[in-house]
Amino acid sequence: MTPSKFGISFTTSFLNQAGALVHIYKDGSVQVNHGGTEMGQGLNTKILQIASSEFGLPAEKIKITATNTSKVPNTSPTAASSGTDINGMAVKNAIDKIKSRLNTVALNMLRESYTSFNFIEARFIFKESSVFDSGLEELKIPFEDLIAKAYLSQISLSETGFYKTPDIYFDREKGTGNPFYYFSYGMAVSEVEIDTLTGGCRLIRTDIIQDVGDSINQDIDLGQVTGGFIQGLGWVTTEEIKYNKDGHLITFSPDTYKIPVADDIPEIFNVELLKGVPNPFTIHSSKAVGEPPFMLAFSVWLAIRYAVASTADHKKDPELDIPATNEKIILAIENLRGM
Repeated sequence: MTPSKFGISFTTSFLNQAGALVHIYKDGSVQVNHGGTEMGQGLNTKILQIASSEFGLPAEKIKITATNTSKVPNTSPTAASSGTDINGMAVKNAIDKIKSRLNTVALNMLRESYTSFNFIEARFIFKESSVFDSGLEELKIPFEDLIAKAYLSQISLSETGFYKTPDIYFDREKGTGNPFYYFSYGMAVSEVEIDTLTGGCRLIRTDIIQDVGDSINQDIDLGQVTGGFIQGLGWVTTEEIKYNKDGHLITFSPDTYKIPVADDIPEIFNVELLKGVPNPFTIHSSKAVGEPPFMLAFSVWLAIRYAVASTADHKKDPELDIPATNEKIILAIENLRGM
């Protein structure tokens, strides 16, 4: 069983910033650009969901355009598992500024349409392609009508957004400060079987529970936890780096550097997201999910060490480095038996 506590933020403090650009067009459609890079991890899908939720619009009304520094300059790397955290908040910042202007337009529209009401101030909610006062839901304004009125009223429907993670600093010389905005927690339990003649290892079962706050997209997060663990599995079991006597790397291709394949996945593999643990002050109360599950693969390495130790009745802790390849497993067993 292996627990993990993974700090989320760039430890280089100035990288904890992001920008965004949001446009609304006259037909009520929305274009969003942000500084994060989509590399298959689902970032653009999450950003689309964030924009959809903030505007109260269906996903088909929103388009995420490719990252481009001519639109959003000086972007930080999409790394440290912070892509959704900082870019999502930058997008929300831009949307909030547009909505503030639209609130004024909506208030004037209500005053013009319902003269019997004394609208002094309104608290508008954007939901189901409509805008309405929180106390008068029956007086809905279609989003497209609101945008058309804003355009005719010469109200800007474009805005930049910016976000910086607050209170992040660290003095490396003194070892003091607050290097992380929050922590992501996880737990894994793994069961293995080793062949004491060949050093072969079979991963029988792994159970994982991962804290992702309030998940923005459960399917994406489950995929990230599953994939992160399998990547970590390669790190702790097969991905060995070797050099020849001249210092040249000889494990430089898929035929010499073994990454996990389908046969390496646990025979029983259960992955669960922790429920009911919102993360305050982050985008939609979520948590980062890219890198933290990677560390849970330690449960496999520790299970292998335990299995190796059992060959000598656990009388001695085996010497077994990462990655625990078949060769290293055999050598560890021989060392124990020859003690």
